[in-house]
Amino acid sequence: MIMKGQKISDRYQIIKSIGEGGMANVYLAYDTILDRNVAVKVLRGDLSNDEKFVRRFQREALAASSLTHPNIVEVYDVGEDHGEYYIVMEYIEGKHLKNLLKKRGKLTLSEAVDIMLQITDGMAAAHDSYIIHRDIKPQNIMILENGLVKITDFGIAMAMNATQLTQTNSVMGSVHYLPPEQASGQGSTLQSDIYSMGIVMYELLTGELPFKGDNAVEIALKHLKEPIPDIREKLPNVPNSIYNIIKRATAKNPKNRYNDAREMHDDLLTCLDDARRDEPIISFKYPETDTDDAKIAKMVKDSKKEQKENKKEEAQEDEVIAKKITGDDLKKQNKLLIILAFIFTGLVVGITALIVFIPMLTGGKSIEVPDVTDMTVSEAIDSLQDAGFVVSDEQREVSSAEIEEGRVVRTSPAVGSERKEGTTITLYVSIGDTQIEIEDYTGESYLEVKGRLEALGLYVLIERQDVEENEEDEYEDGVIIDQSIEPGEKVSEGTNITLYIPNIVTNYPDFTNGEYTVDDVEDFADTYELEVEIEYVETSEYAPDTIYYQSRPEGQRVVAGQSFKIRVAKEPAGETGEENPECENGLC
Repeated sequence: MIMKGQKISDRYQIIKSIGEGGMANVYLAYDTILDRNVAVKVLRGDLSNDEKFVRRFQREALAASSLTHPNIVEVYDVGEDHGEYYIVMEYIEGKHLKNLLKKRGKLTLSEAVDIMLQITDGMAAAHDSYIIHRDIKPQNIMILENGLVKITDFGIAMAMNATQLTQTNSVMGSVHYLPPEQASGQGSTLQSDIYSMGIVMYELLTGELPFKGDNAVEIALKHLKEPIPDIREKLPNVPNSIYNIIKRATAKNPKNRYNDAREMHDDLLTCLDDARRDEPIISFKYPETDTDDAKIAKMVKDSKKEQKENKKEEAQEDEVIAKKITGDDLKKQNKLLIILAFIFTGLVVGITALIVFIPMLTGGKSIEVPDVTDMTVSEAIDSLQDAGFVVSDEQREVSSAEIEEGRVVRTSPAVGSERKEGTTITLYVSIGDTQIEIEDYTGESYLEVKGRLEALGLYVLIERQDVEENEEDEYEDGVIIDQSIEPGEKVSEGTNITLYIPNIVTNYPDFTNGEYTVDDVEDFADTYELEVEIEYVETSEYAPDTIYYQSRPEGQRVVAGQSFKIRVAKEPAGETGEENPECENGLC
């Protein structure tokens, strides 16, 4: 049990508990060496006794510590102290995305896309290093007051595997975002994170989870077999581009998903363009039925086995009550169970047959969309028509720094995808490299500037920059103090720009310079939520009530919850005539 004030590894002093989960508890702590607040996640006791889990946790957490990205919570340290395994992370003052959804219900289209852009940007950095999260869900995504998103729990979540699906309490939250391949025990790939991000995007827009059930196995089976509900039924006006992104991300067959998070991020960058609102609905190149029914059956069998064992234990405990049930009653119950088992098996076989045979009965001749990139419009039309496609009369204009104006940038459906003969293809034609001139945004509200820049097609990140509080410079929260791109510089659409807003840092003043009273120190402590200990010391070296010592030096950063001490001079007893009986009229 971790207690307030306890030090972990003689370094991290616990301030308070800030969260409890199925696998770990999280504490706000003070790093006594680097003088900063951190979040310490301590593995739950029963997991700490699992050597395999601990080894995997340490390996994955150390790998995650190499990740540095604005949208990933930074991992500082991993260690063990008296049997307690912990991970030290960047402390984030924000809320989980799940809490935001509970409060708001669902988010607007622009809000959801902004959050998904940040999530995919952070996960792209992880995927570039071949690090798989394995448990992307709103509970593992933090959002700050300024809108910055932080992905957390690298190194912990992935230690749970598909065989623990029957442990309902530990995985019920995760199973709602579980990729089919993980549910069937096939292991995780980069595309597994893509599936989970697709489910998160669906939930952000609708405020609901796509699959629900009474237990983890039931939900996992739905991920394996049932297509995700059509988001257009809940949001009739959602652009086709958004529908396509969710459809592709949540494909049952990993081959039909994005290759990695960067590819999904790039698709999200343009999804709100007017040109993509009515784009054709995508069709999958590979069949969506590449699931292993044998593994599914094994998973169900394992679940039933565990349930049977649990029931057996309960039966032994309630043996006296069980004796009251007659033999006829037991026979009736057994018959009912057999009937239900046949019905369940029949449903599984029937659904599988439908999924496998319907596409075979309704399929037509498919041909591959040829590559017409960098062709003139007339050349592209000829090439597509020769291949058997129909070319839309309406062409879409897009900015491109690589493709010359008037030439084809891409097609929809995309190059290389297979479509039925006669499918309509839309051409996206370059209007050249549209340059946006960056202005000086310092002194303006970051919310207003962010909106203007995103409307121009730029991707805006907001970061807090430490600034010292002083009388010369007055900083306002939310007002831009710096920017990553210099004013006057011209950039293309899709460029990232970071706007910096102040994170005001207060340092300890010199309380011993004669300008501060004890009341001043107490006011300072109240203002910054500090604990101050005042010690009065009899001394003739200083005038009475003089502060002559402070435990925290001038210039050290103030952190809420810290404690410090001051010593105040007190006149020694017996130094005045009134206190010395041998002195009269003040003379000794």
